[in-house]
Formats: sequence, C-alpha cells, structure tokens
Amino acid sequence: MSENNVWIKPKREDIPQHANLCEYCTAKCCRYFALPIDTPTTRRDFDFLRWFLLHEHASAFVEDDIWYLLVHTVCKHLQPDHRCGIYETRPQICREYTTDNCEYEDDYTYEHYFETSEQVAEYVDAILPPKRGESLRSPRPALLPVLS
Repeated sequence: MSENNVWIKPKREDIPQHANLCEYCTAKCCRYFALPIDTPTTRRDFDFLRWFLLHEHASAFVEDDIWYLLVHTVCKHLQPDHRCGIYETRPQICREYTTDNCEYEDDYTYEHYFETSEQVAEYVDAILPPKRGESLRSPRPALLPVLS
C-alpha cells in the first residue's frame, strides 16, 4: 500500500488471516541478530557490557530475565524487496522462525534496553553497592567556623 508514494505497512489485524505476513513486512528480523550473554552481576561484567556498546551498531536488552547483545546489521542476503536471496538454502534458525510472535508491529519494548555505555554505567551505579572505599554520599562538608 502507498499514500503519496510512501509505503504504509498495514496493521497485522488488517492482513488476511492466511496471508504470508512477510509479504507485507520490511524484514526487521533480517536487520539484526541477538546473542544471549551471561547475566552481568559484577562491575567487571558490566564493564564488558559497556565495552560491547562502545562499538557501532551494538545495543543490549533484557527479555524474560535473559540478557542479550544486539548487533544491528543487515543480513548480506536480504534483497531490496525485503526478500531472502538464499531462501532455499537459508540457515536452520531462519527456517524455524515464524511470524506468530515476530516484531511486525515495531512497537515491542524490553525489560531493559541499553544503547550507550553511559546508560550501563548509570544502571550499575543504581543497582550495585558502591565500589570499595566509595560512598554514594558527598564528602562531609567542613564545619562552619563558630562566631564568638
């Protein structure tokens, strides 16, 4: 569908029930991959996560209490029409993927989502105790001189 030559993706509920949802989609699932990572629990673990996010096209998220590294990169076989260029020989993970719970609507939110290393640092400071020898409080101010 288009309006003034601009593609408007129909809502899932407006697509015929037995139609192939992929025929209406822009292949969001082929524009990233996500790898589960160990749940960070220490400042060192979170420092590794910060390092991941210092690289372009990387973010992290938590879904169902599982942490993921998300790499925003397009599959090299995605065609301009949003179709798979190696459909007949695509990897098993692609064969098993269904549109039942896919991100067609583009409105999914995660438990936690991090785009920058600064966001991770802020999160760590909020959930972990201060580093040894540090305090969350400001240093005690000097006493005021007593006037006589």
